[in-house]
Amino acid sequence: MINTIIFDLGAVLIDWNPHYMYRTLFSDEQEMKNFLAEICTSDWNEEQDAGRALQEGTDILVARFPEHEANIRAFYGRWSEMLGEPFHGTVELLKQLKASGKYKIYALTNWSAETFPVALERYDFLGWFDGIVVSGTEKMRKPAPEFYQILLDRYQVEANEALFIDDNYRNILAAEKMGIKSIHFTSSEQLEAELKGLGVL
Repeated sequence: MINTIIFDLGAVLIDWNPHYMYRTLFSDEQEMKNFLAEICTSDWNEEQDAGRALQEGTDILVARFPEHEANIRAFYGRWSEMLGEPFHGTVELLKQLKASGKYKIYALTNWSAETFPVALERYDFLGWFDGIVVSGTEKMRKPAPEFYQILLDRYQVEANEALFIDDNYRNILAAEKMGIKSIHFTSSEQLEAELKGLGVL
């Protein structure tokens, strides 16, 4: 029986997208996409999510691509401009689950410890969680099984009594291997239907 719900944050509850900021720096959309695909890549950003200092990550790229220094430094220098609106449909589902009083509700997020305080200040609903485990603080990230285990151990959660929600299928597979029932998030409408199907809502 499910008694614990574990949410991912980015792309599930919070709309974070580097395009929002970089569209103010690039006049050509394809040029911007190439920059994010080849220089400030997702893999590079995930190293900061796993605990590497923002300054160190930035300096590494500037040394490799000095001609792009200004745009590289903007990634974290103007990072807050990458934060968009909350996904209101998902926030409403979180609110319903919390109000039901039936579940402990946690977040497990790949997020830099240095930038996460900005999100905490901006999004009130982050205060609704019974606990949040941040990859940058723990110096490991999804899909490492040890990262999921931190949450299970810290909050005395049994894997077979938890439900995990994430937009990244890689992270879903890792959770399921640990015996955690999971929902691959694609939209708040799809999530609502799946939660109802499981009898959680």
